[in-house]
Amino acid sequence: MIEFICYPKCTTCQKAKKWLVDNKIEYKLRDIKEENPSFEELTAWHKMSGLPLKKLFNTSGLLYKSMELKDKLPGMSEEEQLKLLATDGMLVKRPLVIGKDFVLVGFKESEWSEKL
Repeated sequence: MIEFICYPKCTTCQKAKKWLVDNKIEYKLRDIKEENPSFEELTAWHKMSGLPLKKLFNTSGLLYKSMELKDKLPGMSEEEQLKLLATDGMLVKRPLVIGKDFVLVGFKESEWSEKL
């Protein structure tokens, strides 16, 4: 079973959840604000996703903008960035789908259809 990590108030997450239900895909729900991903989880997901680390950041979020991370991230090491992500779930791009051997970041219906 996959793990679906989202922020319930996020409209993209709501759309993604509806897609999972409509496609009869079983999942375990995890609220990213209630249960923040750990440094270890984020490190593993980053490796599994094969994506640049910047793709794990919620660049349109208020916290990202208020912390001026657009300017700060380039000067930070990967470890520092992952530790920062682990401090607050609202910094993490969502929704996330964690499978046995894959990670989906954000909701792209075509990508989800292919993997799920």
